[in-house]
Amino acid sequence: MQIPLQITLRDIEHSDALEKHIRDKAKKLEEFFDHITSCRVMVELPHKHHHQGKQYNVRIEISVPGHEIVANREYAEDVYVALRDTFDAAIRQLEDYARKIRGDIKKHV
Repeated sequence: MQIPLQITLRDIEHSDALEKHIRDKAKKLEEFFDHITSCRVMVELPHKHHHQGKQYNVRIEISVPGHEIVANREYAEDVYVALRDTFDAAIRQLEDYARKIRGDIKKHV
């Protein structure tokens, strides 16, 4: 990945496997739009008292020329599922943005 990637883990113990997974997912973003200027991924484990297991929040902020794309997913019990769902949402937004700047989306007069 040639774009700067910032990974923040809050209240989660550092894991090389988790960081590699995030880097691999972020690298695939360039397949959908190659003019990404920065990407920030934040994974947190909030201290809320639930009766279920651990619940993860994931936030991805992608900067592209003239726009910022933000994808959030809250309260997934598996961090990898939360990452998958959030990256999928970010990809959909990137695809929509790419179609818009290419002119594939019809503009209303």
